[in-house]
Amino acid sequence: MHNDFFEEIEGKVCVITGGGGVIGTTIALNLAKLGAKIAIIDYKKDRCDNCAKILTENAGTKVKCLVADVLNKEMLVEAREELNRDFGKIDVLVNAAGGNSPAATTKDEFITSENFENWDDNFFGLSLNGFRDVFDLNFLGTLLPSMVFAKDMVNRGGSIINVSSMNSFRPLTKIPAYSVAKASVNNFTQWLAVHLAKVNVRVNAIAPGFLLTQQNEFLLIDKETGGLTERGKKIINSTPMERFGEPEEMVGTVLYLMSDLSKFVTGTVIPVDGGFSAYSGV
Repeated sequence: MHNDFFEEIEGKVCVITGGGGVIGTTIALNLAKLGAKIAIIDYKKDRCDNCAKILTENAGTKVKCLVADVLNKEMLVEAREELNRDFGKIDVLVNAAGGNSPAATTKDEFITSENFENWDDNFFGLSLNGFRDVFDLNFLGTLLPSMVFAKDMVNRGGSIINVSSMNSFRPLTKIPAYSVAKASVNNFTQWLAVHLAKVNVRVNAIAPGFLLTQQNEFLLIDKETGGLTERGKKIINSTPMERFGEPEEMVGTVLYLMSDLSKFVTGTVIPVDGGFSAYSGV
């Protein structure tokens, strides 16, 4: 079983959106080391080329860069056509593009009788454009690549793996746009899994717990002391393993979901969270 599993990964054509991000890069590197044919998607050519170069050097096999915006269907179609010419039909799509923004984040966790008039710091002061940008990136940035790249999988078979979040199960204070968008990703994962079930395409998601990344560092690390913010402490106290996750700890679940070990698994959202989603705090 062990040898067959790794032989099965070898040669699979895998597209990873958000390939320049922490999770996307980590998944791409590990799949490439196992012999998968990897193409990463990024809308900035220099960043995409540099990421592909670094991954190629570290994986020992070529990683392809496809320049496309996950919110631009025409660019995604062109990317798929290029990949088909160079690598063949797509077997696996990992939708790892996503992120939050300070423009869609409240400064206050709660509105109270003391601070309610600080409108700029609470829900009433959120930027609509910021909210829209976060929602579009996380939800439409999952929908459109699925719409384009999964065409290669119909009847041939394939696996779509979306990257959700702990926020999708229980919305966190301060980040409404990100929480709403990731909840939408979960619902879409289930809907698409049903829609494609009869043509041999499986659709699942992983829901990472709390990783310390560039997108959330401003919320979790105190700039002055370098220690955890009060919010960071709350997260650690609510995680039974009492630590942040590592990007590499997402890889095993991705490997499982893209392989035949999970061939009767579709429509699931699997937490990889150190027990956060299971813990009531008591």
